[in-house]
Amino acid sequence: MGVLSRTTTAASATSTSTRSSLFAPLLAIVCFSIVLLFEVESYISRTKTIAGHNLDPTPWHQFPAKNFTDESRLTLASKIIQCSYFSCHSSPENNNTNTGSFFKTDKAEKCPEFFRWVHQDLEPWAETGVTLTHIQKAKNHASMRVVIVEGKLYVDLYYACVQSRTMFTVWGFLQLLRRYPGLVPDVDLMFDCMDKPTINRTHYGSLPLPMFRYCTTPDHFDIPFPDWSFWGWPEVNIGAWDEEFSSIIQGSSRRSWRRKWPVAHWKGNPEVSSPIRQELLNCNHSRLWRAQILRQDWEEEAKDGFENSKLSSQCEHRYKIYAEGFAWSVSLKYILSCGSLPLIISPEYEDFFSRGLVPMKNYWPISTTNLCPNIKYAAEWGNAHLREAEAMGKAAQDFMASMNMDRVYDYMFHLLNEYSKLQRFKPAPLSSALEVCLESLYCYADETEKEFLEKSASMTASAPPCTLQLKDDNIIESWLDNKIRVIQEVENYVSIDYI
Repeated sequence: MGVLSRTTTAASATSTSTRSSLFAPLLAIVCFSIVLLFEVESYISRTKTIAGHNLDPTPWHQFPAKNFTDESRLTLASKIIQCSYFSCHSSPENNNTNTGSFFKTDKAEKCPEFFRWVHQDLEPWAETGVTLTHIQKAKNHASMRVVIVEGKLYVDLYYACVQSRTMFTVWGFLQLLRRYPGLVPDVDLMFDCMDKPTINRTHYGSLPLPMFRYCTTPDHFDIPFPDWSFWGWPEVNIGAWDEEFSSIIQGSSRRSWRRKWPVAHWKGNPEVSSPIRQELLNCNHSRLWRAQILRQDWEEEAKDGFENSKLSSQCEHRYKIYAEGFAWSVSLKYILSCGSLPLIISPEYEDFFSRGLVPMKNYWPISTTNLCPNIKYAAEWGNAHLREAEAMGKAAQDFMASMNMDRVYDYMFHLLNEYSKLQRFKPAPLSSALEVCLESLYCYADETEKEFLEKSASMTASAPPCTLQLKDDNIIESWLDNKIRVIQEVENYVSIDYI
């Protein structure tokens, strides 16, 4: 018993010693894991991404924040780490140092005349230039800061934007770099991807702030830039611009002009704080006002995959109405593409290409005063002058045909190129910004977004950008004077005959 007791005691001591020796490293592993988990949690909670992680909606345009609760924390952490750190370093697409020798031809086309608005939009900074003070003060109105240095793209995210606008807008910048590698200059700019202009000319007259966005007005300094939907709008199943335009052309051709319904058509959402769209509902009477006005229920349409709202199936009327929503609407380019005569209700906002439209050449202007009688007059005039009305519709369609993605990229290029000449500082990457490349952005996209991104990917251009016209204020003033004169003449016709 004594021997056994001593043996047991020794074994017990050995076991205790072993457990003690194992406990320390085990405790260290546990502590390390806790610390690592804490660090991961801390990292993912403060990392802002193109997809909208940890970004609040813009204070100047509230909307429900994007919900990521369906993703597990581990999966989310893995995605953020992977997409933030490992995608861009070896990306050949992010090393755009080509100097332009890739062109198959050196012959450049002449840019469309409305490209002259590039000079007009940048005129407020012609004397002072764009300084860092301008940029820093503009931050109060921006959802993100976009910096391009030596062909690489950096984005500093401040606020989330509706749906996937941020992702597809940044994708557009990346495609421009891909299309013209080595040609896009270094730039540093503030961008807001919500609807309404914010830099009022009266309030900011002493220090105009350069803010890029999708639309502007004559009363604002905001600089219009091609909107995200040119590369696709997955949430409502609208494809990239070239693809959608081709589809609309095919859909429109199913009915000849004379077989199209002889009324004005509008389909959309009136519940967007738009007085014009609310008033438009009162014109829904094909006999009394020659108009068919339809509500678009996006929730119901989404259940059917938007099969009943395809743009290609909405060109069966001789007249298509454009009515602004909360601000400008991306629907303008699709309405103009139908080949129907566009009836544009006096727009307050302008996007980058709408300044090229000419009243009574490629659209019929509709006054907001006596809206329904104005629509009726336009439709009855068109039905009595079929050849002239069809020609205007065809001119609108031809205008949009000339606005293919080649021209969209050219407008982007010239706008950034002219803007870069105004900078009074050297753009540099920000410590708080994310470097974004094709792979890192694609990494954050969900399966539907990936499909749309793939379809809108660009290729290296075969020719240089179109040739931008020189600045000429007289031409712009002449356009504006002529536009006002023609619109006034149309309003006089209506008032004499109908009101």
